[in-house]
Amino acid sequence: MEKRKKEIVKMLLNQNLEEKDEEEIIDLLVNNPITIDVDKENDEKMTFGDKVADKLSEVAGSWTFILLFCGFLIFWVILNMVILKEGIDPYPFILLNLLLSCLAALQAPIIMMSQNRQSKKDTIRNKNDYRTDLKSELILEHLDEHLDKVLQNQNKILSYLKEKEEEEQNLKK
Repeated sequence: MEKRKKEIVKMLLNQNLEEKDEEEIIDLLVNNPITIDVDKENDEKMTFGDKVADKLSEVAGSWTFILLFCGFLIFWVILNMVILKEGIDPYPFILLNLLLSCLAALQAPIIMMSQNRQSKKDTIRNKNDYRTDLKSELILEHLDEHLDKVLQNQNKILSYLKEKEEEEQNLKK
């Protein structure tokens, strides 16, 4: 079991630990933070293209965008069918179809880039949570062992005191 704990600690801290006793390992765990700020680390590594893709995904995935785009489509149809009788793009709106196809062809990969980046961030966050949980579990096991020792010592002291009290009572008789 001890060997397994040491292997877990090695993996957890990404350090090579030689033969150390349990106290040193726990001190090492307690004193060295293992968590990272995923958002901060991700923000530092983001390129200009990443920022643009995230912003575009944020805008394109909103009700504001959908409502504005529906308004644009209605305006396009009214402009070409009512206002301009001949229109720039008469029915069946081939130019509008081309614009919509181009928009979809560009928008989909940009949104996917943003989703992939978010997925990577979630994976790092999950690994971070796992490492934190593992550290907490090891520390709790250590505290439980110490608590057992304290309870054993307390029971010994109580037993000793009870014996002394009985001895005193026997001497008084």
